[in-house]
Amino acid sequence: MVWRLSIQACLWSALVLALVVPLAAQADDKRFRLAVPAPLVESGLLDYVLPRFSLKTGVRIEVVTPGAGAEAAFDRREGRKVFVGAGGTWRLRLGAGHPEAVRFAEWLTSEIGQRTVTSYEVAGAAPFSLPEVAAVEDAAPEYDGDAARGARVAQAKCGRCHVVDPERRGGIGSTPSFPVLRTLSDWDARFQTFYALNPHPAFTQVPGVTEDFAKHLPPAIVPIEVSPGEIEAILAFVAGIAPADLGAPLQLQ
Repeated sequence: MVWRLSIQACLWSALVLALVVPLAAQADDKRFRLAVPAPLVESGLLDYVLPRFSLKTGVRIEVVTPGAGAEAAFDRREGRKVFVGAGGTWRLRLGAGHPEAVRFAEWLTSEIGQRTVTSYEVAGAAPFSLPEVAAVEDAAPEYDGDAARGARVAQAKCGRCHVVDPERRGGIGSTPSFPVLRTLSDWDARFQTFYALNPHPAFTQVPGVTEDFAKHLPPAIVPIEVSPGEIEAILAFVAGIAPADLGAPLQLQ
C-alpha cells in the first residue's frame, strides 16, 4: 500500500513538473540580460528608458555588469551607435541573437525609442542626443493601437482633468487640453509615460508596470487603472489630433 502511494506521489510530481517547467521557460523567453557600464548606469538614462520599453512589449530586462554574461551590451567600441552622452558615443551590441534583445535594439533605434532617449532630462536639460541629428523627423509617429478605442478610454479616464475633445465639456481650466499637449515636440513620449509624470503617480496604476499604492498613502482622489493596451490606443488617438493653434510667438517692442 505504501509502495503504491509512493508511485502515485511520483506520478503527481512528474505531472506538476511537466506543467510548471514549460511555463518557467516561457517566462524566461520574455526576459534578457543587458550589460551596462557604470557611467551609463549612473547617468539615470536606463531607469527612464527601460520601464517604457517593458510597458510597450512586456519584456523584462535584467541589468548586469560587463563581463557577467548577457544577451546584449552597451559599450563604446562595437555595435550600432544609439545615443551620445555620459562621456561618449554609446553602441548597442547583440550577442547570439536573442529574440527579445533584438526586439529591444529595434525599439531603441526606432523613432519612438529615439524620442524617449532625447526626452530624458536632468535638472531641465537633456544630457543625451542622437549620433546623427538628422535621424528624427517632425512627422507624427504611427501607432498600432485602436484610435477609436483610445478616444473612448481618454474621455473616460482622462476627461475629468483634461479636455480631450474641445466639442465636449469637461476638464479643469488649469490643466492643458489634449490639443494643446499635441503641440509639444515630445508629446508622444509624454503620453507614453504619463503615469510616471506628476501628478499622475499619486492616483494612476498600470498593472504589471507600476507598484501598488502605499497603504499609508492612499490616493486623495478616485484612482484610475489603465492597461498597456489602453495606453497604446490613447497614443494612436492623440497622433490623429490636430495640434491647437496657439498663435504666433509674442514680439517684444
